[in-house]
Amino acid sequence: MSNVNVNRSLSDQFYRYKMPKLLAKVEGKGNGIKTVVVNMVEVAKALNRPPTYPTKYFGCELGAQTQFDWKNERYIVNGSHDAAKLQDLLDGFIKRYVLCPSCDNPETVLTVLPKKGVINTKCIACGYSGQLDSTHKLTTFILKNPPGQDPTKTSSSTTKKSKKKGGKDEKTPRKQQNGDDSGSHSPQHDSDDLENGSPEKDDDDWCDDTDAEAVARRMESLTSGAKGLMLNDDLEKSPQERLDLFYVFVKKHKETGNIENLHKEVVGEAERLDIKDKAVLVLCELLLGENILPEVKTHRLLFLRFTAGNHKAQKYLLGGLEQVIKLHKDALINKVPHILKAFYDTDILEEEVLIDWSQKVSKKYVSKEVAQEIHDKAKPFIKWLQEAEEEESSDEEEEEEVEVVYSDRHISTSISVEKETPKPAKPAAPVDNDEDDLDIDAI
Repeated sequence: MSNVNVNRSLSDQFYRYKMPKLLAKVEGKGNGIKTVVVNMVEVAKALNRPPTYPTKYFGCELGAQTQFDWKNERYIVNGSHDAAKLQDLLDGFIKRYVLCPSCDNPETVLTVLPKKGVINTKCIACGYSGQLDSTHKLTTFILKNPPGQDPTKTSSSTTKKSKKKGGKDEKTPRKQQNGDDSGSHSPQHDSDDLENGSPEKDDDDWCDDTDAEAVARRMESLTSGAKGLMLNDDLEKSPQERLDLFYVFVKKHKETGNIENLHKEVVGEAERLDIKDKAVLVLCELLLGENILPEVKTHRLLFLRFTAGNHKAQKYLLGGLEQVIKLHKDALINKVPHILKAFYDTDILEEEVLIDWSQKVSKKYVSKEVAQEIHDKAKPFIKWLQEAEEEESSDEEEEEEVEVVYSDRHISTSISVEKETPKPAKPAAPVDNDEDDLDIDAI
């Protein structure tokens, strides 16, 4: 089995940190097709990380489900993926979670603080210490499954099943299952508690209440940044379910009239649910209506937080506008050019995205007939946009010409650019009176 550098951006054959080249095997057919990473255990050992981490990273990057068979050491990614593609993805995992940000050595150790939602990394080679980026989906998985934990002994799926069935934990003593707390402490321990004035407490009193209402109350008390780090099960839900949660969140604050004062909280909730690009669909539905032109100015800053420099979010926004126009067709269909220009003038939508949108009629958000009608109404604005672009490009061509002058006065070839300037008129040569009497025959 051939080895490769852990940091494959370095081509040094004497690089000391090596790992086995990743091997992948495709199994199954049709909907049951899957890719088994044959040597994931060996690769993970070379990276000093649990094999579940890179496997889960593949799933996050490919949008595929993953499976772990610890007993048989089989780490599976659903779908058909070749080894070269997975090896490239592994480079991304190594850069994020293995290499030291300071010295690029892979001698790092991860420390997980689940209650704070923080993953610290420390480099043994250079002494660097810092926090890992918490925006990637894998961060949630690492927080739930810290390094060093034996996955065969503690399984979250088993715990959830036992709770759903109303079963009792087999490790819980019988007297606690029966509600009898007597004998749970030694006499010496009990006497110490009484002497210190602390009442006798149940073993489970230190746990937080985990019912839905208690979780909701705690989430309300958190800032938007803390919510992004908060462990919850929402990321396990489908994108549509997460959009529905965001819809409820925005609707609640819109009804209280605080939506314009909670821009950071709204963006934080979208990031927590990992739907920041699609969130504009919900904002269009809840914040825009028949009076869309003044509403664009009212909610401009909120929309900009999602669309500024984000072409994907701008494309979703155009889909949301199509839905709003369909909903209020009688009032808005003739205002399509003015609506698009309002979003363009407020910098919410960029010229490039608008022109790309105009070139293809899609039935993704509304029927093709309605979409075609919206595009037809938008043609005057798109034509104006394209003509303005052509005029701008022609103006650039008519800029002051420059002259390129080659200079051979230096050893190395050089080209200097000089602006063409009018040459000054040469002064008339002074007339020498002595030359007037020159006799040509006397020469």
